[in-house]
Amino acid sequence: MSMTMDSAQATFVEESRDLLTQMEAALLRLENEPGDAETIAAMFRAAHTVKGSAGLFGFDSIVSFTHTAESVLDRVRDGTLALERECVALLLGCCDHISRQIESVEQGNQGALAADDEAAGAELTRGLKALLSGEPTVADPAPVQAPASAPQVEPAASDAGAVSGADCWHLSLRFGRDALRNGMDPASFLRYLGSLGTITGLVTLTDAIPAAPEMDAESCYLGFEIKLESDADRAAILGVFDFAREDCVIRLLAPRSKLFDYLALIDELPEDNLRLGEILVACGALTRDELETGLQQQREARWDSPSAAASAGPGRDPSAADGVVSQIGSILVDKGMAEQPVVAAALAKQERGKVKRQEESRFVRVPADKLDMLINLVGELVIASAGANLRARSSNDEVLQESTQTVIGLVEDIRNGTLQLRMVQIGETFNRFRRVVRDVSQELGKDIELVINGGETELDKSVVERIGDPLTHLIRNAMDHGIESAEARAAAGKPVRGTVTLNAFHESGSIVIEVTDDGKGINRERVLQKARERGLVGPNQNLSDGEILNLLFLAGFSTADQVSNLSGRGVGMDVVKRNVEALRGTVSIESEAGQGSRVVIRLPLTLAIIDGFLVGVGGASYVVPLDMMVACVELDGTAGENHYLNLRGEVLPFLRLREQFETGGDTPKRESVVVVQFAGHRAGLVVDVLMGEFQTVIKPLGKLFRNLRGIGGSTILGSGEVALILDVQALATLAADAEKRTIAVAGAST
Repeated sequence: MSMTMDSAQATFVEESRDLLTQMEAALLRLENEPGDAETIAAMFRAAHTVKGSAGLFGFDSIVSFTHTAESVLDRVRDGTLALERECVALLLGCCDHISRQIESVEQGNQGALAADDEAAGAELTRGLKALLSGEPTVADPAPVQAPASAPQVEPAASDAGAVSGADCWHLSLRFGRDALRNGMDPASFLRYLGSLGTITGLVTLTDAIPAAPEMDAESCYLGFEIKLESDADRAAILGVFDFAREDCVIRLLAPRSKLFDYLALIDELPEDNLRLGEILVACGALTRDELETGLQQQREARWDSPSAAASAGPGRDPSAADGVVSQIGSILVDKGMAEQPVVAAALAKQERGKVKRQEESRFVRVPADKLDMLINLVGELVIASAGANLRARSSNDEVLQESTQTVIGLVEDIRNGTLQLRMVQIGETFNRFRRVVRDVSQELGKDIELVINGGETELDKSVVERIGDPLTHLIRNAMDHGIESAEARAAAGKPVRGTVTLNAFHESGSIVIEVTDDGKGINRERVLQKARERGLVGPNQNLSDGEILNLLFLAGFSTADQVSNLSGRGVGMDVVKRNVEALRGTVSIESEAGQGSRVVIRLPLTLAIIDGFLVGVGGASYVVPLDMMVACVELDGTAGENHYLNLRGEVLPFLRLREQFETGGDTPKRESVVVVQFAGHRAGLVVDVLMGEFQTVIKPLGKLFRNLRGIGGSTILGSGEVALILDVQALATLAADAEKRTIAVAGAST
């Protein structure tokens, strides 16, 4: 698939944000486990990849700042700099600054920032340079001396093992045909490569350019032979091409490589050997005498090595990757250029890289808008198939009916598979709050840890994206209002370290997210007093515990005595409730004095398509979410007007939808009760007729109907009629309230 430069930059922005998230998570993990070498290495690789990718697009400000941060990480990686709390805080600030630069790129500002942000970046740079200028925390390793039994002898120039290329790296670079189409500019790679050192020799290869009539203006035909003088290591140089590894072929020879390394390079490259030899001479990699002598010895001996011959003997496939690697490793050991443990470690690393590439190839990035369009098309397909099925059932054609049933089954499979594409684990969202907890706890002067459970729980990506802000409010409230100071916790016999827990799990077709703290709990008397002071509750009005706690969701309501940066203005909990209800969810609070509080959010798994159960009341049709249904029973005539019935020994309140929606017409002689369950509570909905299961494509209601109590959305039936989707939570609450009123009246009469 071709990509424009704009789309390539969009990919750069997205991948850089993922890498910065990985860096931040690694830093937070290292703050508690500072000696984890693998995490340190992963963090360094992430920073290096961001820098390399930014260099390809010419974002010099990002490259410069990230390079300084990368230098600090390099010192941490080799053990010369301790990763203390102050260093972690500084590097977290660097992640934030790079994130702002990435955001500037996304806005088309090429990484340029406002004056305040630039000043903050300069301050971070000074902090990084201060770390780099400090003395290392471990002694620098002494230079390795050659053993007396193996004196270093400068080989003769005529030997194929002679050192060539002096102290310069040599790169053979061949770009693929699609490099330009994929937004890659070969010149940008050369410019960025020059930032690692000095390019002392460069030959541009144009051998692959076809005749003018056959040339494709969008194809790349270039190759380069480059001599680079640099102190950078192999990983840093190869990292320049990380962003375009699939669009080019790179061969890299280290400084002071052996002559036969260059001869092997000539054999590997696609161009003619004599032509390549001239190119290597032209860029300064070889002298003409070295080239002629080496080619002559190559023709005569062809790597006269017993181990090489054995490696390529009968039964071996020289083209197989493992055979080639093993052969090269044997040559290196036989020539005395490497020790066996070093070769074994290199082979193991290559195998890990192959496994990683295979793992990465299992995933494909798809723009979210394309996925949304697919979901919409599947929804229309569901509606169309329902219409076809309705017409098939009204005919007497059994073959047609069987065919439509087959189509409906396939559509259902497509629907389920498509919805799974949008399901993501909530753990990634939860992990973002580790940084929030760390920063806020330091600001408050409290010792608080975040515990995450159920991170593998899946829900719709659109829900995940919109639940972040409500969770942020809840976590900050738990830390500010809920968790006590260390002194207060110690006096109460609690651990000095407070705990905020994020938990997620599935229940009755919904996802439940809990935010729990082990703090002091909510003072109900104080909440009630504040409500009475504001006139929200009458002086003699009695409220249940649940009603008192629900006062916290009122706009502008706060129990804080002072306004702080975190809370006190009363604009947090009402925002939480409004955002959750916009997702067709509910939020509730539970609290126990001295033990802590728990906020429970219940959300639908998806906002697109659900399985429903179709019922009829009067001339209207309604849909009950199938996951919330427990049973369907016939209404017992003895239920009367008490609004509750006996369901297998359980007292079940019920609500007549005919009365709730003021439906006209005569009541049928036989009515049915649909038993629903929500948040552990059961209730019954009395309907006229049961119409069976129905795949429901959720359509939002217009502004005029959004506040209808008991209605959560709409859908289109196969006949083209509109059916309303019932809000089970609201209807169950109404049924429970009706039962309470009945009991209260009965108690008063006695």
